[in-house]
Amino acid sequence: MSDLLANTFKAGLAGYQTLFGFWQALGCATTAEISATAGFDWLLFDGEHGPNDIPLLLSQLQAVSAYQVHAVARPPANDARLIKQYLDIGFQTLLVPFIETPEQAAILVTATRYPPAGVRGLASGIVRASRWNAIPHYIRRADAEICVLAQIESRTGLDNITAIARVSGIDGIFIGPSDLSAALGYPGEPSHPDVLKAIESAIAAVRAAGKPVGILAADPALARRYVGLGCRFVAVGTDAGLFASGVRRLANEIKSAPVATQQSAAAY
Repeated sequence: MSDLLANTFKAGLAGYQTLFGFWQALGCATTAEISATAGFDWLLFDGEHGPNDIPLLLSQLQAVSAYQVHAVARPPANDARLIKQYLDIGFQTLLVPFIETPEQAAILVTATRYPPAGVRGLASGIVRASRWNAIPHYIRRADAEICVLAQIESRTGLDNITAIARVSGIDGIFIGPSDLSAALGYPGEPSHPDVLKAIESAIAAVRAAGKPVGILAADPALARRYVGLGCRFVAVGTDAGLFASGVRRLANEIKSAPVATQQSAAAY
């Protein structure tokens, strides 16, 4: 058995790679598996806004497990009970929303660690994470392979971003442009100049603190700009957004184009 415990995403960040990802919001194992064939470095499975519960997340994890792509999960909240379940089904990288203080970040890290370093419950014999104890020394090795990403999406989070980034066990900072734009007074305008200025300042602050920074940017030009500013893990689209735009474009193209019609029934 290959080393199923090795966290390629965390290793990529440590190796200063730029990792491109794709958001999974539909809660569908089939679309997740299709996405896994595309060549992205990571897929984000959204438990905050996507219709995902634990069994549905498990089915998507299983669907993408045969592919060279890393599964990242976003739980709905910084809740140790939920985090335990996400880790037990096999997620090793968590992107946790609405972190505003270093104290919250420290609590998050604690939820991902086994005692004595944390509060994660031990049940390796009955969980997929250890492959039901088929992974040698899982309990001793698991903590080192967990990757914890704190999402910043509020004014308070921006104010504390340097302190949050410096918390031991926080492996990276993710900037949430949509909620941040609303928090700054520009809901639905993540590309507003004031929002972009705040994001650029946040990127610089996280880099100065010595941690990787990431973001979601569905516009390829904006994604490339963020990479140029130093973002190291960048999601470049969503399954829901890509499907919605594609199906609407197709319908518009076929309904707006002139169609030659036969004038006589004899033509049939």
